[in-house]
Amino acid sequence: MEKRLLKVRTVILSDVHLGTHDCKAREVNHFLKYTRCDKLILNGDIIDGWRLRQSGYWPKSHTRFIRHVLKKMEKRDTQVIYLRGNHDDVLAKFLPIAFENLQIVEDHIHETADGRRYFVLHGDVFDTVTKNFVFLAYLGDWGYRVLLRINRLYNKWRAWRGKDYYSISQAVKARVKQAVNHVSNFEQHISELAKSRGCTGVMCGHIHTAADRMMGEVHYLNSGDWVESLTALVEHLDGRIELIDFATFRQDYPLEDETTEAGEALEPAEIQPPAPVPVPAA
Repeated sequence: MEKRLLKVRTVILSDVHLGTHDCKAREVNHFLKYTRCDKLILNGDIIDGWRLRQSGYWPKSHTRFIRHVLKKMEKRDTQVIYLRGNHDDVLAKFLPIAFENLQIVEDHIHETADGRRYFVLHGDVFDTVTKNFVFLAYLGDWGYRVLLRINRLYNKWRAWRGKDYYSISQAVKARVKQAVNHVSNFEQHISELAKSRGCTGVMCGHIHTAADRMMGEVHYLNSGDWVESLTALVEHLDGRIELIDFATFRQDYPLEDETTEAGEALEPAEIQPPAPVPVPAA
C-alpha cells in the first residue's frame, strides 16, 4: 500500500548537527522520508564539523540522512540549497559551489509561489561571539553540550517517573535575561537585513529557537533545530509558509519502531539473478 506523504513546494531545515550525540537523526530522517518537495533548503549547521574534528562520532543514522538528501536529488529531481553555518564553516573556503541539483552558498533569495521574496541565511553573521571571538564560541558550545548531557540524564529520570520530556536549555534560554536579549537583538538585526535586501521576509536558524511572526513589516521565520526543537519550515504549493513541529507531524505520519526503520531500505532492493545450477559431470 502506498504511504501517505506530505507534498509541499519547499522544505527548510537547519541545525541538524550530524556528528553529535544530541542530533535527533531518527526523527529528522522520518520527516524527510514522509515529505516530497521541489526544493530543499539546508540552512546551516547540518553537519557539525566542530564536533567531528574532536570525536569522529558518526552512526549509520547520520549516513541515512545524507542518503535521504541524495535520493531526493537523484530520484525526485529536488533542488537542494545548502547554506554555510558556523559549525560547518569549513565550506566558506569553497563558496559558492554549484553542480547539477546542488548549490552550496552563503545566502539565498527564495521566491514563494505567490511571489514573495525571502532572504535566507544561517544567521551567525550577527553573532558577535561566533564571528569575532572564536575561543569564546567554542567555550559556549562546550557549555551547551554539557547542558544537553545533563538534560539527557534528567529526562531519563523523568521518563522513569512517567513524565513528559522537558528541555532544560530551552527553559534557561527563555528565562535568563541575557539570553532573551540576545535572541531579541538577533531577530531585529536579521529582519532589518532582509528589508535592506528588498525582501518581505527572512528565513534563518542558528539560535535554535523556532519562530514565525512579523517583525514590523518583515516576516521573520526561524526553522529551529533538530537537537531539541525538532521543527522545520515548509512552503505549501500555494505559497503559504508553515512552521511544523515533529510532535504534530508524527501524529499524521506515525514514527516506525526502530527495528522496522533500521531494516527498511530507502529504495527497493534489486532482484538478484538466480545462482546457476551446477550441472553434474557425465
